[in-house]
Amino acid sequence: MTTRRKLVVGNWKMHGSHAANAELLQGILAARPFAAADVAVCAPFPYLSEVAVTLANSGVAWGAQDVSAHAQGAYTGEVSAAMLQEFGCRFAIVGHSERRAYHGETDQQVADKAQAALSKGLTPIVCVGETLAQREAGETEAVVKRQLSAVIHTLGQCIGEIVVAYEPVWAIGTGRTASPEQAQAVHAVLRAQLAAATARAADMKLLYGGSVKPDNAAILFSQADIDGGLIGGAALKAADFVAIARAAG
Repeated sequence: MTTRRKLVVGNWKMHGSHAANAELLQGILAARPFAAADVAVCAPFPYLSEVAVTLANSGVAWGAQDVSAHAQGAYTGEVSAAMLQEFGCRFAIVGHSERRAYHGETDQQVADKAQAALSKGLTPIVCVGETLAQREAGETEAVVKRQLSAVIHTLGQCIGEIVVAYEPVWAIGTGRTASPEQAQAVHAVLRAQLAAATARAADMKLLYGGSVKPDNAAILFSQADIDGGLIGGAALKAADFVAIARAAG
């Protein structure tokens, strides 16, 4: 039986300022140690350097919200995995539904970004999830399996090195949350798909994201295949984020 340690990651999205970031990070640092979970924050690119300095040797990791699929070159506005690695970045979110929807990222582009991250020692947090229309049409399993399949085929034997985050699009920023049973059902599907691809599937972390709050985190994290959360809005308030991290056990 596996003993996967929980992981709670804050995704700040396009929020932040020098003052707000400092207050938020100090609130998180003041709450250490987190006994049952590893904790990380993913900040906007301009703030990564100051986040790296603030969190140095703290036990709280940090990551980026995206990464380029390219190593270098004439790609204005892109940030490479090598650049992030140089600063000590640990995680890179790839394939978030907002990137897929607003920037047209395909399953293969997401897979290529995951591969680029891994090539420089970053851990990609690969996001998958269905829209409300897809859920109502009974397509949830097919959609998330298709999204993850592209990553499995691209990474091959390295698939065991990623983190997967299931984020139903209809629950992101809406206040609606998948029930623990709904979330667990999809996580079980993803775990089984990974098990067919790698012997390491039982040790891989699968996170849930989508309106996770202090009052629902414990029941979500107690599900058999849910190993923590990718937290959006609640990650912007230190007290809420700390409470969610502590709900891991």
